[in-house]
Amino acid sequence: MYPLFSSKHPARSLATAAALAFTIIAAPHPAVAEPAYSDWFRYGESVEKTWHVNEVAGDPNEVQIRPRYANHKAPKRKVMVIYPRPSSAYDTAITKILEILGEKDINTEIDVVNFRKSDARGRKVIDRVDKEGYELVFSMGSESTEWLFRHYSDGSVPVVSVCSKDPVLLGQAESYDAGTGTNFAFTSLNMPVEVQMAYILELMPRIKNFAILVDSKNVSAVETQAKPMAEFARLRGMRVLELAVQDPKLAKEELYGLVRSAVATMRKNDPTLSNSLFWITGSTSVFREIATINKYSDRVPVLSVVPEVVTAGDDSAVLSIGISFESNAHLAAIYGAQVLSGESRPGDMAVGIVSPPDIAVNFRKAREIGLKIPFNFLESATYIYDYDGKVVRNSRTSVLLNN
Repeated sequence: MYPLFSSKHPARSLATAAALAFTIIAAPHPAVAEPAYSDWFRYGESVEKTWHVNEVAGDPNEVQIRPRYANHKAPKRKVMVIYPRPSSAYDTAITKILEILGEKDINTEIDVVNFRKSDARGRKVIDRVDKEGYELVFSMGSESTEWLFRHYSDGSVPVVSVCSKDPVLLGQAESYDAGTGTNFAFTSLNMPVEVQMAYILELMPRIKNFAILVDSKNVSAVETQAKPMAEFARLRGMRVLELAVQDPKLAKEELYGLVRSAVATMRKNDPTLSNSLFWITGSTSVFREIATINKYSDRVPVLSVVPEVVTAGDDSAVLSIGISFESNAHLAAIYGAQVLSGESRPGDMAVGIVSPPDIAVNFRKAREIGLKIPFNFLESATYIYDYDGKVVRNSRTSVLLNN
């Protein structure tokens, strides 16, 4: 092989080198194919520091996750995570679960499977869980949890729910304070309605109109968030406007009409819109259309049960009082680690509810609509965005990747 630079003809050699360099730079890079799982599985960049994330040849519905620095002195633990579909909430949750399990230094092999809400696929997954020596299952999302509860609540492998709504209101657990006595340990994205309403009334003590935005097809959001809040608000003399999206695929178009009509109704008993609000539930099809909701909400404050709906910039709710996907996943990961270590049995674990709630505030939106935020909200807020819409306090540090 000839040297790139020759000592005999330096000028000629430099010219040749420059031409070669230009050729190398100008050559187009071959396109990098996206992983087979890219349509449903995403995670934060921090994950790659401690985990290998691999696609499974021939199966776009599965992902293998293995530790980069396994503790070989510890026994290997097999964990299954079951998804029903893609969701930004699950992206956040899996990132936090992997972060916590990595910190716990558990020698864990994790397989993530998307059963796509198919009974046949689901049965194959739980059959595999039983036969291949898995020691823990994380049910990701209310749909996975509901399906597993119906088909595997007497199973031999522990199940911990993640990103799932209130199991008591959904009839999956008898009480919040006692375990299920089964292989299930539940965590909940819900917080007590009376606690949320206490914060809301401190913010707006004379509410006349309480509009609740929900996806009618999202049973868990309807049963555990929309209905309880509607009942609680009516008991306190508020007019409740139930705004339900009928077709999640047409959420943007439906919300255009629902929000505009609601504002017109609110003006009848609240001409200045000073005592009205919109309340967004944990319905993905609804909260991902926050820009549409804001556009037609006039000066009515838009609040959410989902802290992640409060973001930088203008496409944000003004305030959220709830449990973030990240906080819930953190708690679920701790539950999972306790089960794997033998410290706790799933049937003995009370429903895991994060307390105090995550409060998120966007002061840019608050100033835009003239909403005053109580000082104690600022003191206890987990997420704060300033008058320029920029983050000044935020525990969510992960940037989501497409692969």
